[in-house]
Amino acid sequence: MLDQPQAPQEWSIGRQRILQADCLTALAELPPESVDICVTSPPYNIGIAYRSYQDKLPRETYLDWMAEVGLAIERVLKPDGSFFLNVGSTGNDPWIASDVADAMTREMVLQNHIVWVKSLSVGDDTIGHFKPITSSRFLNNNHESIYHFTKDGHVAVDRLAVGVPFKDKSNIARWGHARDRRCAGNVWYLPYKTVKSRAQKFDHPAGFPVELPMRCIKLAGIEDPVVLDPFLGAGTTLVAAEQLGARGIGIEIDADYAARAAERLRQAMAAT
Repeated sequence: MLDQPQAPQEWSIGRQRILQADCLTALAELPPESVDICVTSPPYNIGIAYRSYQDKLPRETYLDWMAEVGLAIERVLKPDGSFFLNVGSTGNDPWIASDVADAMTREMVLQNHIVWVKSLSVGDDTIGHFKPITSSRFLNNNHESIYHFTKDGHVAVDRLAVGVPFKDKSNIARWGHARDRRCAGNVWYLPYKTVKSRAQKFDHPAGFPVELPMRCIKLAGIEDPVVLDPFLGAGTTLVAAEQLGARGIGIEIDADYAARAAERLRQAMAAT
């Protein structure tokens, strides 16, 4: 049985604001065109044991809800804003990631599709981390998608903010580059840190590494942005926003997760 609804709470920590509320309710109360960047990862509808959300809805019910959330995000996003949607698929539902992206962004344009690689095998060696599955049909799922949406598909981004140095330094002068930096492309290798307990995951069953929202925020290339995460979870997006000096708004339906995200943010600020 799910926990009973609790009285909403709110935290203001550093430049970050955490709202303990249903995401659709909270998004409806934000001013239109007030957000520069949205980075989020919604529930995947695969039966994860969240405290205050049933993560196994009928497929069409789930996708209809995602469509509502997408429209709500589009309303609060500025004309030159960016929406980064992280979502993964499962072996027995390989289309769910693209279907969620389609449902959430019927009013927006897919500008970039980024592949987030968690683990990679090169020759006989493997780097990174993945969650193994026991199956005679499906391979281990070592990547997820990050869909970058904008309102018209013509929003400039700062490719070099998440770029890499040239391997061949002669290319710098040959092609007239101003500095030793090139676009790194749309495949990002971002491994999780090794954890040995649920506490090290901030008692949340799902999440992404801090570098993921940091890269998204940098790529958007907006000065002093307002960053939104309507499925805050363990608070990773706001930790990234605070470290980058950005203002952030996080929405989390579960009071316990929201409180833990607030504490994690305090600890991250104290450690800097």
